[in-house]
This record gives sequence, structure tokens and C-alpha cells, in this order.
Amino acid sequence: MKVLSKITLAILAVAFLFSCGSEAEGEAAKTEEASQPAAEKTASATEYQVNEGKVYWAAGKQVGNSVHTGTFAIQKGTLGISNGAISSGQFGIDMNSLNVTDLSGEQKSDLEGHLKSPDFFDVAKNPTGMFQVIAVEPLSGNAEANHTIKGNLTLNGVTKSVTFPANVIITDQMISAITPKFTINRTDWNIKYGSGNFFKELTADKIINDEVSLNLEIKAQRADH
Repeated sequence: MKVLSKITLAILAVAFLFSCGSEAEGEAAKTEEASQPAAEKTASATEYQVNEGKVYWAAGKQVGNSVHTGTFAIQKGTLGISNGAISSGQFGIDMNSLNVTDLSGEQKSDLEGHLKSPDFFDVAKNPTGMFQVIAVEPLSGNAEANHTIKGNLTLNGVTKSVTFPANVIITDQMISAITPKFTINRTDWNIKYGSGNFFKELTADKIINDEVSLNLEIKAQRADH
């Protein structure tokens, strides 16, 4: 009976390990081919300078609970306001600022180096990501967001259109935009390392999830103040 109990516990432990995959948090962003802005920024748009912001990310393997977290710094950019709403804008993402926040020491530096390599973001070739605003629309019925933002996201030299919710606050002095967590599929940006959909020979413990969880925090100051 004791032997049977031990076997049962072992089976349950294995089942738990394989059911505890590190799924990315948040709703999937709508991803499409890159879009063109509906209209260029007009001369009447009020310009705000993006002067603060971060991209937070989380990703992990398919098996186990090995979720890694980190950030990218947002580079300076601009947002245009027309009729009280964001009508245009863009900002850069400093890929060299990649920071792993859940590790320290050699493990941290090793993972940061690997993520910056051609296996993932190929930072030497693509040092700057970019987000270009296509459209910002009011959103109701979401406790965490009051707008949807559609824009072209460029990573690893690939540009795709993504749409996700955000809580946007606009005043005469500043703009704040904070998103709840949402997910993108990294392979849409040709980041395929460790993907079970492209490398069928990988064992389950080597597969890295295609879905990556993101959330953004951006602040912009009115340019003429």
C-alpha cells in the first residue's frame, strides 16, 4: 500500500509539472499586417513629447513554472492630440536596454546576452524597436482600460499591426497611457528560437512558449510647456 501511494504521488507530481506550463498572462492582441495611418498629423495637432516609459515583459517555457520577467526602456518620441484625442505619434524602444528582473549575477547576464543575440532580438542588427500609432478609439466595458490603441510594432526588423486596450489620461500638461497585460506571438516577428511549432524535434522541457506577455507605461509632456 505504501509503495502504491508513493507511485500515485509520483504520477501526480509529474502530471502537475506538465500541467503547470507558464502561460502568458493577458488577452491576445489582435495582430495583422502593418497598417498605414488614416491621416498624417495635421498642423493643428498639439504635440506632446514622450519622455518616460517602459515595456514590461514576461515569458517562459512550456513545461514548468520558469517564467522570466524584464523590461525595455522607451526612447523619446511624440504624440499628437487633435480634438482632445490621440491622433498620431510614435516612439522608439531601446533594445539594448533589455533588463531581466527575476535573476541576478551570472544567470541574469547570461539570459540578457542570449535574448540580445540573433536567436531572439538580434540587438546588434536591430538596436531600436518602434511603435507607430495608427488609431486610438474609446473603449467601454473594460475596468482596466478606456481606449483601444492600434499601431505598427517593429521588432527584430519585422513590422506588424497590433491592437490592445489601454487606460489613457489626457490633460493640458501631460498624457499617460498604461496598458493591462496583453500577449503577442513572438513568431509573428520571426523570433522562433525554441518554438515547438517550428522545431518539432524539441522535447517538451526545451520548448519556449510563443506567447509573450507585455504591458506598457508611457508618459508624455506637452511640447510647448
